[in-house]
Amino acid sequence: MEDMIGTTAQVEKARVFELAAELFGVLATPMRLRILSALCDQEKSVSQLLQEIDTTQPNLSQHLNLLYRSGILARRKEGTQVIYRVQSEQAVTLCRTVCTQIAIEMDEPGSVPATQRLTPRGGV
Repeated sequence: MEDMIGTTAQVEKARVFELAAELFGVLATPMRLRILSALCDQEKSVSQLLQEIDTTQPNLSQHLNLLYRSGILARRKEGTQVIYRVQSEQAVTLCRTVCTQIAIEMDEPGSVPATQRLTPRGGV
């Protein structure tokens, strides 16, 4: 019985790592991070996002669709427009924390001890 409990715990732990890796994979492109940043404060239509983010409409739509399917974004139709908003505030908080830390390391490389950096050599 103890072996089963140990095995179940190992399987659950492995699943946690798989799901975390899946989330990091979804967030692993600069374009998707830009999209989340653009949607942090308010919902926006695809055309509004295209005004803020330098990309093509098909490329933006592909990234928006992946973020939507993963549950990070929500969407609704308003006439012919599709409006996107953040659904997972936790994902946005994670991205904001990491991006803020990296920005600090880039702007003030000496202010962050090497043992506390996310980027090697302060983002160089």
